[in-house]
Amino acid sequence: MTPTIIKAYPDDIEKLLTLSKKTFFDAFEHLNTPADFKAYTDTAFAPGKVLAELENSNSEFYFVTIDDEPVGYIKLNYGPAQTDVNDDASLEVERLYVLQSQQGKQLGKLMMDFAEQRAIEKDLQYIWLGVWEYNHGAYKFYLRHGYEKFGSHQFILGADVQTDHLLKKQLIINNIQSPSLLERDLG
Repeated sequence: MTPTIIKAYPDDIEKLLTLSKKTFFDAFEHLNTPADFKAYTDTAFAPGKVLAELENSNSEFYFVTIDDEPVGYIKLNYGPAQTDVNDDASLEVERLYVLQSQQGKQLGKLMMDFAEQRAIEKDLQYIWLGVWEYNHGAYKFYLRHGYEKFGSHQFILGADVQTDHLLKKQLIINNIQSPSLLERDLG
């Protein structure tokens, strides 16, 4: 039952779509109107769109697995794939989701530590992300892990204009290469 992080590839599209939909619906469906939610998810989780994201060389998807079953995932964007900042010195965590049944097991922290390691390996200066203003638990999670608010942007869900807080964490870069967390047991 040791969690492992593995890279997702285009042939993982069905697994990623299933996990993406499940985690997003569980987290946000009850907080939005059905029409707005459907309009957004029909587009955001269209197989062609997600496949294009998987094939984008400036994005990376990783699953966190337990007993070889995906229980969460993270999407990392570099440079032109970023949704807002588009800074070559930064990494964007665009998505980080864990199944409700697996929450409270430090898997979010594990994936954020992994994202930080990826950024350090690429000699980037900071990590940034957006979090919905009403997602108080996630907002507190990121603050506890060293992120600070630096702005906000609009997020359109159907016809509903929402606000995301933009948070970033400055990285401490040194000449010591940390061991990679990719595809090794993280227990």
